[in-house]
Amino acid sequence: MAEVFLGQVMMTGFGFAPKGFALSNGQLLPVGQYQALFSLLGTRYGGNGQTNFQLPNLQGRSPMGAGASVDPAWQPPPFPIGTVSGVEHVTLVGPELAAHTHQVRATTAAGAGRSAVNAGFAASSLHSESVYAAPTAGLIPLAGNTVALAGGSLPHANMQPYAVINFAIALSGIFPSRS
Repeated sequence: MAEVFLGQVMMTGFGFAPKGFALSNGQLLPVGQYQALFSLLGTRYGGNGQTNFQLPNLQGRSPMGAGASVDPAWQPPPFPIGTVSGVEHVTLVGPELAAHTHQVRATTAAGAGRSAVNAGFAASSLHSESVYAAPTAGLIPLAGNTVALAGGSLPHANMQPYAVINFAIALSGIFPSRS
């Protein structure tokens, strides 16, 4: 295997940390046993700095680069290394939702078409694909819970699409020089 730098983080497709690495899951390590790694990481990911320090926790998080972008036209605000941001679950409240209405029409007539334009949901269908009927006969209101509020003020998952991989950090390797 190629030599790695001390503190280098790599992605792995297996469920364990390779020899000389630890999973980047936020675990505490003793300063006395990992002095060189502590000199690189310090307490930017946590720990008390006297007896222990914390590894980065990349569980449920996406890593992002620190510093300026190489694209001069796109300069996002800089984030210091170790910054944790975002949430895995979010509760939406009324003012955060776009203004909209649920205009649903239904009829007791049998379905006669497949187009919803100027039509309502049919009570029954003559053909399995005919679910709409002209709303001229017997428009009826739908049950209230059909278009009622949903969510119950509970949070929902707010995670971007993902493929599960592990992040591992090198506990031993070449000490990186600044030049």
